Amino acid sequence: MTETEAALRTLAHNVRAARTRAGLSLDELGRRAKVSKGALVALERAQGNPNFATLVRLADTLGVSVSALMEGRTEGRVRVVDADTVMPLWTGEQGSEARLMLTTSGPAPTEVWRWKLQPGEEYPSHPHQAGVVETVSVTTGQMTLIVDSTEHPVEAGQTATFDGDAPHSYRGTGTDTCHLIMTVHLPPGPAPTT
Repeated sequence: MTETEAALRTLAHNVRAARTRAGLSLDELGRRAKVSKGALVALERAQGNPNFATLVRLADTLGVSVSALMEGRTEGRVRVVDADTVMPLWTGEQGSEARLMLTTSGPAPTEVWRWKLQPGEEYPSHPHQAGVVETVSVTTGQMTLIVDSTEHPVEAGQTATFDGDAPHSYRGTGTDTCHLIMTVHLPPGPAPTT
């Protein structure tokens, strides 16, 4: 079995398990996450190829982290993750990328991401569930954080935080590649039912 096949099987198992725990049918999960039932069926059969935005919508709807959908069981007390071994979940046309390094455990998990943004390249994110808080710490270069259509320049050595339940985007600015560490703080408990 290839690494991709193993990852798809883990994703399929985790999505099915989270959907079952949440008591959602395929139809209901699809409606809430804005994902077609056909795509969900394929995903739960380890035949899908979901994009990053789909994974985020599914995680938000199921009240879990993106990595909870993608990772197998962890072993040991300490986990060290090498960025070069983590496949990007998003890759831009100009070489930008986002890698989900890990998610902390506990009642209110935190996702830790490594981003690389090329000048002029932008990633638009849909609003997350209420209670999600993001922080962006730029280590080199500069970027523009756009929240509710308002632009906020963030440079090397600066950190910004915002509520993730609003439309937001990340854009590389300046002339050099922007490197940043992002944390996504997830609210405790399951996603609200509507």
